[in-house]
Amino acid sequence: MAVDRRQQIIEAATNSFSLYGYKATTIDQVAKLANVGKGTIYTFFKNKEQLFDEIVNGLIKEMKEVANEAVNPSDSFYENVHRALYRLLEFRKKHQLTIKLSQEARDIGTPAVLEVMDKLESAILSFIKEKVIQAIQKGEIKECDPEITAFIMMKLYIALIFDWEKKNEPLEKEEISDLFEFYIFKGLSD
Repeated sequence: MAVDRRQQIIEAATNSFSLYGYKATTIDQVAKLANVGKGTIYTFFKNKEQLFDEIVNGLIKEMKEVANEAVNPSDSFYENVHRALYRLLEFRKKHQLTIKLSQEARDIGTPAVLEVMDKLESAILSFIKEKVIQAIQKGEIKECDPEITAFIMMKLYIALIFDWEKKNEPLEKEEISDLFEFYIFKGLSD
């Protein structure tokens, strides 16, 4: 069976970026981890940036699959968005590469990593915005600005999943769902 060198390099680079971050990863490290010469890497990728971009695009594709798998056409907009957002953010929380990139973006502010985190966030926002537009067209929700609505929904989820647990007990999935429904769909006054 032939070894897929390109895939071997991508997996080694993903491991390196996950362990050391973007800034500290070198082509030499990736070559050692992949058990190939540096020249072999350059036959597939022009530089570290191009290799990183390939990995990030794969990550975004994987996140879109996770989000799409969470959607059930027979469920309500609320149920689908809740389930998709929860799974996307859990994916981000458990995926070693996104954890390391989040830390590097926060602690070092590496421009390439900040750009990637924006790209990941944009992919999530785009997914939610599309679902908001569909819900408006179906009459499931009131007419609203889909972009702002998607942004608020995502930020509320991030706050409930990540930010809240920094100083409090983590919320259970059901609690997050109830709070999301309350603040987004029911509102503070009746």
